[in-house]
Amino acid sequence: MDIKGVIHSFLDKIFNPPISFLDMAIENLQSAQLVTAQGLDIGSYFSIFGDLPTAWQLAISSILISTVLLGSLLIFRSIMRMYYSIKEGVKWW
Repeated sequence: MDIKGVIHSFLDKIFNPPISFLDMAIENLQSAQLVTAQGLDIGSYFSIFGDLPTAWQLAISSILISTVLLGSLLIFRSIMRMYYSIKEGVKWW
C-alpha cells in the first residue's frame, strides 16, 4: 500500500463518523413532515388574559412591553460594554 492510500484511509477513519452523523441528520430532516416556518402563536398562551377587563389587559400588555424593552436595553448595554472593553484592549495591544 502506498503513502497516498494510507493517508486517504487515515483521513476516512477520522472524518467518517461526523460525515455519517451529518448524513443521518439530513435524512431525518428531509423525512420530517412538519412545516418549520409557522412562527410562534403567543396568542394561545395569553388567551387567559382575554377574560379580563380592557384596563387590566392594557396594564398587562404595557408591563410585558416594558419588560421586553428593558431586557433589550440591558442586552444592548452589555454588548456595548463588551465592545468598548475589546476596543480598549486592542488599542493598547
